[in-house]
Amino acid sequence: MPKQVDHEQRRGQIAEALLRLTAREGLEAVSLRHVATEAGVSMGAVQHYFKTKDEMLLFALRYQDDLRERRITASLATAGVSPTPRDILRACLVEIIPTDERSTSEWLVGVAYFIRALASSSMAAVYTEGMPKLFEFFADQIRQAQSSGEVSPELDAGREAEILWALADAQGTSILLGQRTPSEAVALLDYHLARLFRV
Repeated sequence: MPKQVDHEQRRGQIAEALLRLTAREGLEAVSLRHVATEAGVSMGAVQHYFKTKDEMLLFALRYQDDLRERRITASLATAGVSPTPRDILRACLVEIIPTDERSTSEWLVGVAYFIRALASSSMAAVYTEGMPKLFEFFADQIRQAQSSGEVSPELDAGREAEILWALADAQGTSILLGQRTPSEAVALLDYHLARLFRV
């Protein structure tokens, strides 16, 4: 009997291979053939799931975002208590910062996709499609904290959400260039959260 293939698992395997290649060598190293070799599958298998390189790139970007979201959810669930808005924001923001091998690879993938997005309107659209939703999610957490008295009601939740993102997003370059350690970057984030939240 022919071996049954889990199609979602195979697509994930291919996406992970693409992401590893991208983090290691940049998007210039990514081709259907190179990804097939990295994934340990045939070129035909890659072409079965992805007709073009761009289709594969877009799937891999969304796949990485989905993995990050699952990690955040799992991290908050293991705390054993209902997470506060501050807990949720911190978990999301720490995920952005390159603190270990996995998050460093993801940060490098983000840089590679950003460079590609500058020259491709379709890639730019996918690269930025989740940002308004993310900012609104952050702002909603801040509004909840304002309702409970943890954050000053005078602050603009939308602006504060953008500041939080910018603060976390800016840490990657400093870490990778050796200007600060991951723990220093997280401490800076905690310092700002302590100023934003009253308790």
